[in-house]
Parts: sequence; structure tokens; C-alpha cells
Amino acid sequence: MPFHEPNFTSVIIIGGGQAGLSASYHLKQRGISDHIIFEKNRIGHAWREERWDTFCLVTPNHQCRLPGHPYTGDDPEGFMVKDEIVKYVENYAKSFDPPIREGVSVLSVRKNQGYFEVQTTHGLWHCEDVICAIGSFHTPFLPKGADLIPDHIQQIHSVNYKRPSQIPEGETLIVGSGQSGVQIMEDLHLTGKKVHLCLGNAPRSPRRYRGKDAVTWLEEMGYYLTTFSEHPDQAKALSGTNHYLTGRDGGHEIDLRQFALEGVKLYGFAEGIDHEKFTLRQDISQKLAAADKSYNGICKRIDEYIATAGIDAPEESHYTPVWEPETEPTELDFSKNNITSIIWCIGFRPDFKFIDLPIFNMRGFPETNRGTTAIPGMYFLGLPWLNTWGSARFSGIAEDAEFIANKIAANFKEPVTA
Repeated sequence: MPFHEPNFTSVIIIGGGQAGLSASYHLKQRGISDHIIFEKNRIGHAWREERWDTFCLVTPNHQCRLPGHPYTGDDPEGFMVKDEIVKYVENYAKSFDPPIREGVSVLSVRKNQGYFEVQTTHGLWHCEDVICAIGSFHTPFLPKGADLIPDHIQQIHSVNYKRPSQIPEGETLIVGSGQSGVQIMEDLHLTGKKVHLCLGNAPRSPRRYRGKDAVTWLEEMGYYLTTFSEHPDQAKALSGTNHYLTGRDGGHEIDLRQFALEGVKLYGFAEGIDHEKFTLRQDISQKLAAADKSYNGICKRIDEYIATAGIDAPEESHYTPVWEPETEPTELDFSKNNITSIIWCIGFRPDFKFIDLPIFNMRGFPETNRGTTAIPGMYFLGLPWLNTWGSARFSGIAEDAEFIANKIAANFKEPVTA
């Protein structure tokens, strides 16, 4: 016999961000009002509390198209800043009144006798289907040896960085050159702070090229319609770092070579850490060249599309390096370089341990096929490459949420009431 209220609801959505809200929207569109969203904080929390003050989108506003709530502002080619993103998500929730319970944490998910048991801080619930929509950026990653660094050097992760004023006097070492690393570097650099940057493997992208934003070109070219099953290098898609660029001040590309000319100190990959220094790999030139190759590769694809389609677009040359390192240091001594703070920008680990089901791989990620799992009724939404490049972004969540809602609707039965 099905369980009854208040212990039963047909569908439980874990997470009240844009992914969870999108799932709720599509369920309501299909007449499935018997569902609940459990959000441990409040709507828009990650955007509000886990981003720095000058944070903004790196994809144009026109790609903000949550289901039933496309961007309607007057700057479609612009980039929403943090407060605007929060407002966009909050207004989305107001537009269809989802059944959300804020301040409720999900402690465990199990399956028993055909139903899911979902233990929360507001009691035990049972349901037919569960949609986990909490993304995958859960536990900030710190490398081995970080605990050896002297206490007088402030260490924070990118998720805790808010503004330059929280960084002590002296020089700052940023580890990681993905989007967060380079954007925080620029944030500090613009205030006159001395910054050191250890490079990672992130590629880079032009911001505007031949009269349009590169992201706009790539979408027009159908690049973002490629599904995971069609991707030529699935392992790279899942493990690769996003291209770095920024939407700050109307959007611009980030050229680390130019920042080097302006005084930012670049270093290779940090191979070892002790209480005095980093041991460095001599690969600055290699990493910069790889990033530039990615940049020019995007330009080439756009060139080919323009030529094939016969589009009238202004000519523009590809990137040529403006700086090369004279030396490749093998170490970075904290004291000699007056390092008083380190900002780790090297990513996160997923933490789905509260889901007690055999559906996770060795990296801790769920094994899914477009968000469906081997356990009937257990779904995931908002993960990178769940189906396409946009699956974890405002641009692609709608399609994924619709797919999962259709799966649920196909087997949905109205709950029995007393």
C-alpha cells in the first residue's frame, strides 16, 4: 500500500537551485503537483553565498533560458552580474510557485520495498521517484601538503573568496588557472595587489571574434547541440576544464601573457608542497601554448563556418603571443616572495554519500544515461554533460528537466488518499 501524507509524496527533488526548480516546473506542466523540493538553504544560495562580489556569467544573457523563463532583459549579449543572477533565479521561482521547503537538508536516500526512503531534517519521507539536483561542486579540493604550509599564510578556497579586502597585505599566490583562478587573479590585480599564478591545464577562448561573441557563434554553429553520446572524446568532456574568459565589464578575453607583462608572476604546475615552498614543473610555455592553441582552434572553426555559410563578417587575425617566459622557475619560496595568502582554485569533489544506492563510479559520480540510473525512479539533473555541454548551465537544463519529467510522467500514478 502506498504511504499517505504527511509521510508520502510522489516525487522528491533534492536541491532548489535552477536545476531543481526546472524539474518542478516541468512536473507541474504535466499535472504532477504531488512533489516537494527540499532545499537545505534558500533559493539562489550558491549564487548568493558561494561566489565573489564581482562574479558574473561567462555565457551571454540570451543563453539564460530556464523552462518558461527565458531572459527578457535589454542586454541579451551582456553578462549578468551576481545580484542579477540571484534575482533571475528568484523571479523564476515566483513565476510558477514551486512546492519548495527551504532550510531542509536531505540526510539519506535509500530504496526499500519499491519506495524510496528519504530521511530529512524534517522527518522521514517516502516517494516513488527522486531527482537529485545539487550539481557536483560539493567539497573544495585541497592538494596533499596544504597542511604543511605555515599558519601565518592565509589559505582559502575559491568558494570562500569574496573580495580583495579580505586578502592580507603582502603577495597572493593563486593555484589554478581555470575560470575561477584567472578571474580572481584579475580581481586582485585590478586593485594593485601583487599576484602569483600557478598554471593548470585550462584552455582559453576568444570573447568576441569577427563581430560576435564566440559563444554566440558556437551556438549558431550547432556546437552546443552535440550530445555526450556523440562526443568524440567522452573522457575529456567529463574531466576537462572549462575555457577561461570573463563577462566582467561587458566581457573580455583573458590573456595570461598580457597579465605577465603587467606584473603577474606565472609559474608551472605545483608538483610538491612543503612548509617553505612549492616545487614547480617547468611547463609555463607548454601550458600557455596549449591554451593559445585552443583559442586559435575556436577562431578557425568560426572562420570555416563563416566561409561555408557565406556570412558577411569582418576579418580578424588569430592570436599571436605577446610574451614568453625568460626562465622557468623550479620552485616558489613563500618567504622570498612575501607570500602571505594562497587561494586554491583547483576544483571540487562530488559528495553523494548520502545516497545509499549502487550507482556511483570510482570518482564518486553517478552513472547515468541522460540523468536516469540503473535504479528505477532515481534521477540526476544539473550535472556536466548529462546530455550536452549546457546540461549544467542555464542554457541546457530545460531540455534535461523535460526529459526526466517525461520519464516520470509516463509511469505516474495518482497517490491514494485516505
